[in-house]
Parts: sequence; structure tokens; C-alpha cells
Amino acid sequence: MRYKKVKFTNKNGYELSARLEFPANQHPHSFAIFAHCFTCSKNLSAIKYIGRSLIQEGIALLRFDFTGLGESAGDFADTNFSTNLEDIYAAAAFLEENYQAPELLVGHSLGGAAMIHAACKLESVKGVATIGAPYNPIHVSHLFSDDWQTIASKGQAKVNIGGRPFTVKKQLLDDLKNHDPFEVLRTLNKAILVLHSPQDRTVEVDNAAKIYQAAFHPKSFVSLDGADHLLTNNEDALYAGEMIAVWAKKYIKIPQKKKLNKEKEVAVRLGNEGFTTEIIAGEHPLIADEPAEVGGNDFGPDPYQLLNASLGACTAMTMQMYARRKKWDLQEVTVHLEHFKDYAADKAAIDGRQSKLDYFHRIIEMEGDLTDEQKARLLEIADKCPVHRTLHGDVKVVTTLKD
Repeated sequence: MRYKKVKFTNKNGYELSARLEFPANQHPHSFAIFAHCFTCSKNLSAIKYIGRSLIQEGIALLRFDFTGLGESAGDFADTNFSTNLEDIYAAAAFLEENYQAPELLVGHSLGGAAMIHAACKLESVKGVATIGAPYNPIHVSHLFSDDWQTIASKGQAKVNIGGRPFTVKKQLLDDLKNHDPFEVLRTLNKAILVLHSPQDRTVEVDNAAKIYQAAFHPKSFVSLDGADHLLTNNEDALYAGEMIAVWAKKYIKIPQKKKLNKEKEVAVRLGNEGFTTEIIAGEHPLIADEPAEVGGNDFGPDPYQLLNASLGACTAMTMQMYARRKKWDLQEVTVHLEHFKDYAADKAAIDGRQSKLDYFHRIIEMEGDLTDEQKARLLEIADKCPVHRTLHGDVKVVTTLKD
């Protein structure tokens, strides 16, 4: 994944901070915008995991901070639902002027409600996905319901939301009341995907039912069972992203990737950016990558992890083949592996220096009704697996340049 920090100006002249993320090793075929939840920011960890699946499908993602939040300019106290919509329109205009108009809108919580409204006015948008969104924007006012009287009498109040202080003005409440969700959903005329957790205690799942019932087809619903409102469990956020990516394929034209043709058993392809690498092994597509700390996207295992996996798979297969032939009760074998480099005394070295050696630490678990003698024999067999013997043998790699 490649990214760049960008800024754009909204209708009121405030500069909004954003992060534009591109797919690794390919030009994006389409663009999406993500709108965060009320008082949150573009840097919420769940957004990163949700966006990962979209980016892997070739969709570039723009996530930005609403006015007065995160790194964006302006005063949050002066914002409302209408200004949020203006911020989304400004984000869409930025993409259209500098890249291409967005085809997908994704919003979390109040950001999801805003995306439904915004999608009605953005002609380029083909689909909108909401995550834990309220049916009516006014729902957000429950976060400061204890301060309503103060806001009504004094025009504003300092409230606590998520452990942080915010100034909320009466104009925010007045504006929230001016948006009719039913009429908006009836005129949406775009594909909509509603994702919601039945256990959401911030925005109850009944809101998802109301959105779904009011919207016309094409509409879809995905249950984020077990997730909390902020998707603090990364697995929940990844699942949400995967569901959105699969659904979006129905409505966004995704061009076929150039086929990776192989002349040998395995072919590998890497472009001129990042380290996300395509692999075709036999008829099976794989992905390799490097960790984020060394410039990768961490979309797949690194090369040594793949080598560990090869040794582990070969070990397990060889042990099971032997046990089945002997009719031994090996119900399951699990192989744990780690590769590292270390120094060992090389007595053959003339200058007396130490040489660096590769170590594979392999731990084997066996389940089944096996005798100690059978277990010992199976450990011997593990050392005879073909990949193990290849690693211990004389290996020569012959490299040629294709004409």
C-alpha cells in the first residue's frame, strides 16, 4: 500500500487533513471515501483494517478528518450534520479534480448516516456502505442528553464524549432535526450495504433494520456479530472490510488483472513499488509481502515465513503418509517453526572467524494413541521429508535471463 498526506479546502474555507491510500503495485481502478464516526478521526485503527480489503482490490481510499477534528482546521463547536455533508462534497471534488470521481462511499456511525445523504447528490457514486450507522442523525444527541437543558437555555454546553471534552451548541441539535432519513433513503437510487452488530450498545441494531426497510433494492445487510460499535477487535474490522470489498465488486467495474503466466512450476511478479508480491504456484494464487516496519504492507507472509511453511507442510505430510501406511493412530500432527541466523565456530576456517548459519527450530506435536517407540520413529521420519533433505543437501540455483 502506498499513501500520501493530502489537504483540501471545504466550502467554509477550512483546510481539511486527509490520507489517500493507493493499492500496491497497480494503478487504482476506482476511488472511495471513508467518513469517520462522531468526534472520531481518520486515524481510528478500525478504518485501517476496513480499508485494507478495498485497497487490495485495487480501490484507492481517501479518509479525512471532519472540520474541527483530528488534524483538520476549524472549530468543532461550529460544525453540524450539514457541515459534515459539505466536507464530504469537498472530498469528492478533490478526488474528481485531482484523480477521478469517487464510486464508493463508506461511513462509520454518524459518518454512515452522512454518506447516505451525500450519495444522493454525488452522481459518480455507485454504492454506499454503512457501519453501525444510526437511521436518524438526531440519534447522536443521546450522547449528551444530560446536557440538553443547559444547551437549550445557554445555547451551548461543555460535554464529555468518549472521555474527551467537546463544546456542543444548540445549532447542532437544530440542524440534526432538519434531515429526514426516510425521504433520503427513498430517493437514494444507489446500491446500499448495511453492516451492524447485534451487540452494538451505542447505536442499536434496530437502526440497521430501519435503514434497510426504508431503502429500495439493491440493498444488502451483513451482521457484525460480536463486534462493538468502534470495531476495536481488529478481526471484526477486517471482516467488515472484506464484506464491503466483495459487495462492491457487484457495482464497481473491476478490470481483470493481467494474468500471471508461468513457464515453470511457480511464477512470481513484483512491480516497482512496495513489496506485495503475486505468486502462482501450480494453479494456486498466493501473496508474499514484508512487514510494515521495513516498507511492506504486511498483506502476506514474508519469504522466510513461506520457507518455514514449506518445511512445516512437508514435515506433516511425510509423517502422515508414513503413519497411514503403518496404520498407526496419528490423528493430527502440528508443526511449529522458526527461522533465525546465528554464529557458530567454524573450525575449518583458516582465519578463525565465525561463520553465520541458518537455523530452523521445529517443534512437533502429535495427537493419537501412539506408543513411545512410534513417536520416536515418526520424529525420525520428520527428518526425512523432501524439503528437509533439500535444505541439508547441496543446492544450486541456476539463473538465466528470458529473451
